[in-house]
Amino acid sequence: ACGPTVSERLKQVAANSVSAQCGESVVRVQVNQDLLGIGRLIQPERITLGGCAATEEDAEAHVITFESELHGCGSELTMTEDVLIYTFTLVYEPKPLANTSIVKTSAAMVDIECHYLRNHDVSSNALKPTWIPNISNMVAEELLYFSLRLMTADWQFERPSNHYYLGDIINMEASVMPYHHVPLRVFVDRCVATLAPDVHTVPRYSFIEDHGCLVDAKLTGSSSQFLSRSQDDKIQFQLESFRFQPQNDSQQLYITCHLKASAASSPIDAENKACSFTDGWKAAGGDDLVCGCCDSSCAVSKARDLDSDLGKCQSKPEFYYQFKM
Repeated sequence: ACGPTVSERLKQVAANSVSAQCGESVVRVQVNQDLLGIGRLIQPERITLGGCAATEEDAEAHVITFESELHGCGSELTMTEDVLIYTFTLVYEPKPLANTSIVKTSAAMVDIECHYLRNHDVSSNALKPTWIPNISNMVAEELLYFSLRLMTADWQFERPSNHYYLGDIINMEASVMPYHHVPLRVFVDRCVATLAPDVHTVPRYSFIEDHGCLVDAKLTGSSSQFLSRSQDDKIQFQLESFRFQPQNDSQQLYITCHLKASAASSPIDAENKACSFTDGWKAAGGDDLVCGCCDSSCAVSKARDLDSDLGKCQSKPEFYYQFKM
């Protein structure tokens, strides 16, 4: 007769043995070392948050602490119409007893979710939005809803997948909606592609720069472009997909874009524009002359701190969006 079989299972953890605090850009997770509620303390090195080791250990309180940015430690992002959900997985893998293959405790896995309203301070697959409150004009006093979405080929729906093949056209749509009824015009100020969430890593490819110059077509001969505007509070653009060298099948790209908005009544100028290169620089709205600086530098003449990625001293509401592709 066959003997009994023992299969490893994921044991339910004890109530209140895991707690989490979700901040604007960081999650903090605390784990009681009696994770399974059986009076046996787990070893700190056997538990990870998405592959990340603990950041603190309190030997007296028997508490293990993890801290991670929302994009770190293997987090997964899902979105609904109203909510962003960052999911982290806490994994406990018991170690066999010394000099044996015997394991006395079960493995455990705990999902931790951080929920954010989409009109609050966390953006889609994103870096923290930055707001500039000390602006006198009416636009700055409003709560703005920014959006940057991957779109289907016909631009009718949000694309359900972020997977592309080389040569595919990536359709992206940026929009802004004010809380009150003040007409706004949205701009994609700059975008950069990287292999990691940090926009300062190398390699990096800046394909929109200088306040709205989409340079990819000029640099690579691609068909990347801004489309003509149909409405001020929305702008669509296309990017021909690419990879960094060396090539590998699993390469993922992070695309980080900086969006901003101005009053629709404000003129389109060198600082607020959407320019594509098609046999010369052409504006998606307004006079093509505003694109003349795309071949040199579109830095504004008045004194400003344009070096900070947090947008210090900028004169309009703005924030960052990030996609993992």
